[in-house]
Amino acid sequence: MFAFKSAYCLEKLYPMSNLNLYTPTIASEHSIENFNGYIPLKEIDVTYSSSTGPGGQNVNRVNTKVDIRFKIKNASWISDEIKQKLFMKYQNNINKDGYLIIKSDLTRSQQLNLADALQKLRKMIQDLFIIPKQPTIYVQEKYRQRQIKAAQERVFIKRKRSDVKRNRQIIIKTD
Repeated sequence: MFAFKSAYCLEKLYPMSNLNLYTPTIASEHSIENFNGYIPLKEIDVTYSSSTGPGGQNVNRVNTKVDIRFKIKNASWISDEIKQKLFMKYQNNINKDGYLIIKSDLTRSQQLNLADALQKLRKMIQDLFIIPKQPTIYVQEKYRQRQIKAAQERVFIKRKRSDVKRNRQIIIKTD
């Protein structure tokens, strides 16, 4: 109960913090309201296929690659706002039938690849609510100066190359 505590113990270093290691971190208020992270596997098509790359006999025999797909319009587990944002941001991952396709062949385990694919989907949905920061005026000016300097260097190199080629030409004088 009463034990010696160093001056460097966590309770003394961080007196106002919660030292519980199992407290879940909250990504954003918007994502909690609209999406809680639960993905019903009944509404998702999961297919397994053989993975590519090295691995020898295991790769040839075991179907470890995971493809998950679902039709965004029919997904009842996400809100309409999320559906619209998914269509806008991830057009390249959506086929012409409206299926969002996510693949994973990260590990040699089927279950770990399924977990990875589901985590990718969760991350995609959570990233929809991250608002990118607008660059400051200072950063914008710095970027503009870099562009101007790069353009000047490019023109300088072109002129230098042009001079080299012009000096190679044989000049014939006729008197």
